[in-house]
Amino acid sequence: MKTKLLLLFTLLSFALSMAQTKISGRVTYKNKGVAEVNVTLKDTYDGATTDSNGNFSFETSEKGNKSLIFTHPKYIEVERSILIENQEVSVNAELKEQINEIDAVVVSAGSIEASDKKRATALLTPIDIYTTAGADGQISSALTYLPGVQKVGETEGLFIRGGTGTESRIFMDGSLINNYFSNSVPGIAGRDRFNTSLFKGNVFSSGGYSALYGQALSGALMLESVDLPDQSSYDVGVSPIFLNAGFQKLTDSKNSSFGASVGYSNLKLMQDAINFNTNFLEAPQSFNGDFNFRIKTKSGGFFKYYGMYDSNRMGVKTQSLEPQEYDWSLVKLKGKNTYHNLSFKQKFGKYLLNVGTSYSFNRSDLDFSTEKNDVENGKTKLLTDGNYINFKTVLERKVNKISAFRGGFELNGTSEKLSFDEFVQKHYKDLISSAFVETDLGFSNHLSAKIGVRAEYSSYLEKSNIAPRLALAYRFAKDWTTSFAYGIFYQNPESRYINGPAQLDFQKAQHYIFQVQRTSEGRSLRFEAFYKKYDDLIKVKNLSYIEGQNQYVQTADNNNGYGFAKGLELFWRDKKTFENIDYWISYSYLDSKRDFMNYPVSLKPNFASEHTLSAVAKRFVPKWKTGFNLSYTYAKGRPYYDIATQNVNGEPEYFVRNEGRLKDYNALNFSVNYLPNLGKKDAKAFTVLVLSVSNILGSKNVYGYNFSMDGSRSSAVVPPVNTFVFIGAFISFGVDKTQDAINNNL
Repeated sequence: MKTKLLLLFTLLSFALSMAQTKISGRVTYKNKGVAEVNVTLKDTYDGATTDSNGNFSFETSEKGNKSLIFTHPKYIEVERSILIENQEVSVNAELKEQINEIDAVVVSAGSIEASDKKRATALLTPIDIYTTAGADGQISSALTYLPGVQKVGETEGLFIRGGTGTESRIFMDGSLINNYFSNSVPGIAGRDRFNTSLFKGNVFSSGGYSALYGQALSGALMLESVDLPDQSSYDVGVSPIFLNAGFQKLTDSKNSSFGASVGYSNLKLMQDAINFNTNFLEAPQSFNGDFNFRIKTKSGGFFKYYGMYDSNRMGVKTQSLEPQEYDWSLVKLKGKNTYHNLSFKQKFGKYLLNVGTSYSFNRSDLDFSTEKNDVENGKTKLLTDGNYINFKTVLERKVNKISAFRGGFELNGTSEKLSFDEFVQKHYKDLISSAFVETDLGFSNHLSAKIGVRAEYSSYLEKSNIAPRLALAYRFAKDWTTSFAYGIFYQNPESRYINGPAQLDFQKAQHYIFQVQRTSEGRSLRFEAFYKKYDDLIKVKNLSYIEGQNQYVQTADNNNGYGFAKGLELFWRDKKTFENIDYWISYSYLDSKRDFMNYPVSLKPNFASEHTLSAVAKRFVPKWKTGFNLSYTYAKGRPYYDIATQNVNGEPEYFVRNEGRLKDYNALNFSVNYLPNLGKKDAKAFTVLVLSVSNILGSKNVYGYNFSMDGSRSSAVVPPVNTFVFIGAFISFGVDKTQDAINNNL
């Protein structure tokens, strides 16, 4: 009997020791229940997952002091100590958001980014640019299909939200590019000097840009050059108007590369085949070459160098607006330019150092003359030589995954010599010294801010400025974010207008930008409203008349100019709805007025269109190995003015003698690219055949008017050609771009 009782007591004790204890509770974030949280008893298999209200419960046979672990991908892991005895245990946990780069909201007011990190909503990648009909493979031309950029064809530059083409700046690897566009003659826009394939990504800001950049009243384009190539390659391009060739050599160590290219273009053949509006005495032609190297150091540093040289020339003949004096006016251009960019970046523990410097030289040699009965006379020469150097260093420290602090300084030196006949001889020198600090603050995955300030000093003006910048972003729904940006921006008066003594100051602009954006896989919708206030814009006075060109050499007089620009913008891009079709639509409304330059009163700028609509569509057909691309742009006619002078009490005074509105701008463009080697595994080369037709309907667009001295006669400023046809072949040896072509809808 004693043995049976002892056995019964032992079994009872064991059963009691194996009794299950219930553990329950609730997991919350900001007092709301969180579902799908894994609740685990540390070092055991016991646990549960929370329901839709954040509640959980499970039973365990464990006893004593234990730890309860709460885990969820979007929240920081929480650990709670508990004591398990024979009574039910109740545990509640309050979670904190896990902040990470993928889920964090990014400030995007005023900017559009294209990079590897932003691939889902990337815009203006090299593939985008090359396959946008009408862009001619140029970055600046492709930008005109985005909201905020005006379609201005008679002169080069990015005309952004009511700003002139000189009020935007372009940077390469952080360093300023002076003279990004080629030299040209009045009425014909210069082209991009830089090959689009040189850059892997970019950030285009139509306002409210970072404190790391300055000297731009309107916007900035930040270009990032490519890194080491995946393999060595050789490229050839052939067309009736150009011939180019280049190579990229990756060393055996795969830690460095070097490459070079050379090209020549001449419009003579196309001039003979197509009816041009412009009478070219000498068809536009250019020669260019470049060299680059890239080195990855053993410590993880990265050197990049890019150097280029180009020269161009052309001659244009136009019928005179002063027939009683001469029959024709002529202008001949000889231009040359060189640019060099060296950059280095290296991580030192928690710090990232970026150092860059650039140098450029630009010469524009213009000869103006007139003809009377085919006898040349009255020759006038306008020669400009410019040397430009930029140095910039930025040190950045990551505070956490989405917060950072950065600061640095920049030097921007200019030395220009200008001579205009015997009337003007000048040597302009300026050194702009800048310092800046900026911080990215990630308060949560739903709220972030960017705060910065930039200070500048100009040796020419002998004045300084301080420009604060602020931007906020908040995610208010799953795919929806809103952003706000404010900033003050300064810019020196353009050096070409500084031809005499004047008490000048920085020009100033204030930006206010509000944005709502929805981004999902393959789709992007952006709505943006902005207001810009201009102060201290320069006013000019006429200095000397350019015979035969109805133009004056003008000189800055004071900073009494002012103005505003406000508007609404809409952008929609969709790569998902239709198979193998990528399309986007952009619309801009702009209301702007300025009293600047020689404007006698506040006027709508002659480069600002009130309504602009663009549509781009791309369709790649794998079966045919062919891509079809369409683009269309409409812009409401811009205003034009004939501004003349009159004497009032012995002093010259400007007045508007003739004014009106241009006809609306319309252009439908088409291109097709055929990939004959697509899908051939043994192909020795990758070939793309391109046919492009700009303004396929032949719309006769007008960019403005020139007026005679007395205002009684005028001539339209029109594109060099109404419809332009391009045919070319691009061949790459050693690189298989098949998947790039398919994945990017090439």
